[in-house]
Amino acid sequence: MNRLTLYRKGAATSTNSQFEILRPYTEFGRATALLVVFLLLLSPIAAGQKKRAVQPRNQSASELAKLHDDFIRATRDYKTSLEKLIASYQRSVEKAEARLVESKELFKRGLISKAQLQESETGLANANDKVNESRQQMATADAQIAAALVEAQAEAQLAKLRIKRGSLVSTTSYIRYNGAANWLLSETWKIQRFFFDTFKKPLPIAVFGQGAIHDRWRLDHRNALDISLYPDGVEGQALLNFLRSNGIPFLAFRGAIPGTATGPHIHIGRASHRF
Repeated sequence: MNRLTLYRKGAATSTNSQFEILRPYTEFGRATALLVVFLLLLSPIAAGQKKRAVQPRNQSASELAKLHDDFIRATRDYKTSLEKLIASYQRSVEKAEARLVESKELFKRGLISKAQLQESETGLANANDKVNESRQQMATADAQIAAALVEAQAEAQLAKLRIKRGSLVSTTSYIRYNGAANWLLSETWKIQRFFFDTFKKPLPIAVFGQGAIHDRWRLDHRNALDISLYPDGVEGQALLNFLRSNGIPFLAFRGAIPGTATGPHIHIGRASHRF
């Protein structure tokens, strides 16, 4: 092997060894550069997210108003269909009444049996039941529309007070506290512990999360619970004071509100909006 070859080999070895020594610094510099580029790219995205973060409140308020309007519109359409159905059922009642009158006359003459007369009587009873059931559904629809209107008015009132943390709305029917805390159903244990420590008995939870009554009324109750307590009683007042002191939102009903509350109770969590 000549000197030139040895020199080239040595030079290559020296260069490689120097590169190996500098490799960590080179890789660190490359990683740092990539990190800087990433942060520069991320900063406008974060800024955009901050700008967008202000929007959901306005959007949620408008969406909530739209939900109320859609619910009222759908319920009124439902009432219109019920009115047509009742008119049809009423005609069936008139026919059933005429049939029963005829059947009674034929029975007196001995031309039909007692079973046939009873069949006419059952037919009239069934026709009346359909009319009464439809009228009851009409009354329920009226109550739900009224409840939705009251709910919308309460939301509008709260929207004005929302700039003030811990705002409270009190009426003869209910008390509503707009707590600032981000309430989660998983935090129920804190309320349970307070109530047990105070009254030495379990918290009377009526509904935990979504219940059958909420499904029927199309209320989103997934992140709330209902407590079987009268809000103006000793236990109810103690619970409301605890909730307010911890910024936990609630709705305390003093009585039944058709389509919204079956009776006196304390709803813990944000108000249940309609699907």
